[in-house]
Amino acid sequence: MIVNEMDLQEIRSKVMLEMNQRENEVVDICSALLKIPTENPPSDTREIALLIGEMVKKVGAEVFYPTMEEPIVNVVAKIKGNGPGKSLIFNGHLDTFPAGNHADWSVDPFAAVQKDGRLYGRGASDMKGGVASSIFAFLLLAEFRDYWSGEIVLVLVGDEESGGKRGTEFILETIPDAIGDVMIKGDAGSPMVLRFGEKGPFWIELVAEGVAAHGAHLYRGDNAIEKLIVGMMKLKERIDMIPVETPESILQAIVNAGGVSEQYSGKGETEAIQKITVNFGVIEGGIAPNLVPALAKAKVDIRLPVGVTSSEVEQVVKEVVDSIDGLSYSVLQKYEANCSDVNHEIFPLISASGFDVMGETPVLTIRVGASDARMYRERGIPAVNCGLTPYNMGGPDEYIEVAELLYVAKIHTLAAFDYLVGGGGNIRRGNLG
Repeated sequence: MIVNEMDLQEIRSKVMLEMNQRENEVVDICSALLKIPTENPPSDTREIALLIGEMVKKVGAEVFYPTMEEPIVNVVAKIKGNGPGKSLIFNGHLDTFPAGNHADWSVDPFAAVQKDGRLYGRGASDMKGGVASSIFAFLLLAEFRDYWSGEIVLVLVGDEESGGKRGTEFILETIPDAIGDVMIKGDAGSPMVLRFGEKGPFWIELVAEGVAAHGAHLYRGDNAIEKLIVGMMKLKERIDMIPVETPESILQAIVNAGGVSEQYSGKGETEAIQKITVNFGVIEGGIAPNLVPALAKAKVDIRLPVGVTSSEVEQVVKEVVDSIDGLSYSVLQKYEANCSDVNHEIFPLISASGFDVMGETPVLTIRVGASDARMYRERGIPAVNCGLTPYNMGGPDEYIEVAELLYVAKIHTLAAFDYLVGGGGNIRRGNLG
C-alpha cells in the first residue's frame, strides 16, 4: 500500500490513539511474565518462552524457540510489513536474579502484586517491564503492518545474567534475521535517560601464594594476605593513572546528560561513566587467626569507559602482578566498552518519541552496567536502551512504577513505527510539523 505524507500523519495519530486506548495491556503482559519464575540460576525459561510465543502467534508472527542448552529456551518472533525495508530488533532477557528469601519480601515475588501505582515482582525492572513494553509494541504494530515496510523481530532470551552465551550470543551466531539494522532494548534504566553505549566489565582474580607458619613464628612464614593487600593497593593506584581518551563528542553527551541522569541513577554516575573504576568484591584467605596464611584470593570488578581498551588495562595488571613475588592473576570475563553513533537516526527518533509520550525530551548517555546490547554494537548494529527505573533491583520488593511502564511501552511503539515508515522526520518534526 502506497501512502503519502498526510496519510502517514493520520496513520501515526491512529497508532497513538490505539496505544493509548490499549495501554493497560502492557500491565497485563508484564504481570503474566512476572508470575513465571525465571531465576538465574538455573535460567529456566521454557514456560515463559512458550507463553510469549502464544501471545505473538495471535497476530500472525513466525515464532522460533532456538535452544543451545536446556532449560534455557529463547524465543524469536518475526512480523513483516508491507514490502521490503529495514529490520528493527526488540531484544530483551527473560532471566532474573534469584528472589532470595521470600520472607524478606512484603509481597509474593511471583504474584505480580499492584498497589499504590507500583507493580511488584522479581525482574520487574530487570527486565520484564522492558520485555512487556517490546511485546506490546510488537503486537500493536502488527495491526498496522500495511503502513510500514521491513520487519520487526522480537529476540527474547535467557542466560543474560550469566553472560549471554546461551542466549543472545547463540541467537546472533545462528539466526541472521536476529541481527537487524537497529536494536531497541528495555533493560533497567529510565525512559528519561536513553543509553547509547556502556562500560566494559573486566573481571580478574588475584591469587597470592605464601608460606604457612604458626602465628607465633610468623618470621618463618610468608603472609599471603599481606602480599595480596599490597598487590590490591598497587593495582588500584596504577589503574587510576591510566589515561582515558574518550572522544570529545561522547564526553560532551555524558556531561550534558548528567544533570538529568543523576536524578535517576544517583550522584556520581557522570564521573563514574568517564573513568576506570575498580571494586574488590570478594576476598578470601587464611584458615585461623594464629596461622600465617599460605593462600589468599581477591575477585576484582574493573569497569572500562569508552576511551580505553582491556588490553591497555591488562598490561598494567600484568606489570603489577609481575612486580610481586607469588602473586598471579586470571581473567574471569572481559568485554570492551562500546557505543553507537549518536547521530544515527534511531536516537533522534526515540528521543522525539519520548517527548511525544512524556512531554519531556530524554537525554542520551552511557550506561555503567553491561548488557546484551554490546553484542549488537560489536556487530556494527546501532543499539539504544530505553527501560524502566529500577527500584530494589536484585533485592526484596523489586518494583516499577506503572505510569512509567506505560511510557516505555509507548516510546518503543512510536520509535519503531517512525523508523520503519522511513525515519519519521517528515511525520513528526519536519514537513508535517
